[in-house]
Amino acid sequence: MEFELDEEQRLLRRTVRETVAKVRGRPERQQWQTYRRLGWLEAPPLELAIILEELGYAADPTPFLASATWFAPLTGRLPEGSGTAVFNGTGRHVLDADRADEIALLTADGVTVVPGADLAAERVPVLDPHLHVAHVRAAGLTARVPDLALMGLAATCVGACRRVLDLVLDHVRQRVQFGRPLGSFQAVKHKAADMHVAIERARALTHFCALTLAEDDPRSADAAHMAKAAAGECQRLVFRHGLQLFGAMGFTWENELQYHLKRAQACDLLLGTASVHRKALVTP
Repeated sequence: MEFELDEEQRLLRRTVRETVAKVRGRPERQQWQTYRRLGWLEAPPLELAIILEELGYAADPTPFLASATWFAPLTGRLPEGSGTAVFNGTGRHVLDADRADEIALLTADGVTVVPGADLAAERVPVLDPHLHVAHVRAAGLTARVPDLALMGLAATCVGACRRVLDLVLDHVRQRVQFGRPLGSFQAVKHKAADMHVAIERARALTHFCALTLAEDDPRSADAAHMAKAAAGECQRLVFRHGLQLFGAMGFTWENELQYHLKRAQACDLLLGTASVHRKALVTP
């Protein structure tokens, strides 16, 4: 498998970055309509991973992640507005269930798509204020998580961690202590390097997972577990080092850092933490 992005994929990445930067300050509904109009929901797995990483970098508030990875692979079609699905067998912590036009229920009899208004979805507070997460009351659900959903969360987490690292690098270049920029101290360089390595490792495994999905490779299930575990481990290291290098400013509500740390941590917690997926890899 080729891990290098080709010219079209690099062009897609640039286009997504420019588009997200352009619409980021607009109302959420306008952002969502832009993404749908550009056809991003129909992207194949690797291109979808590229898009989700850039949306994770921007802490995207739209239901794109839920619609692209939690809905379409089950129903084989895309929603008119937005959709989501229930995978964990209990209907707890379902992404965007409180505002989904349609919800896919996976039961022993197969997939049933019902209007979101027909299910009693109760939004629950989570650490990321821009995420919509809800509990859904539905009977007979089967516990199963599609590999594409795990890949999507991993890609989003990688994007959020990238943004944290960029914010930290800007800070340590400008902040001066003892007459020198913070970034000139060896300990700071080591922590920044560790963050970079963790992000690149998680990104490589996420792209590998996307490639296995695109090629119907039998290793896709293991690849999805590896990608989700690597992303979770990455966010923990980035969270710890990012807050430490930012200092007291990183704890303030006014600082942008908090939004990306919360998004990365939410991606780790949804559909199982890193330890859950490491255990899945070694369990027969």
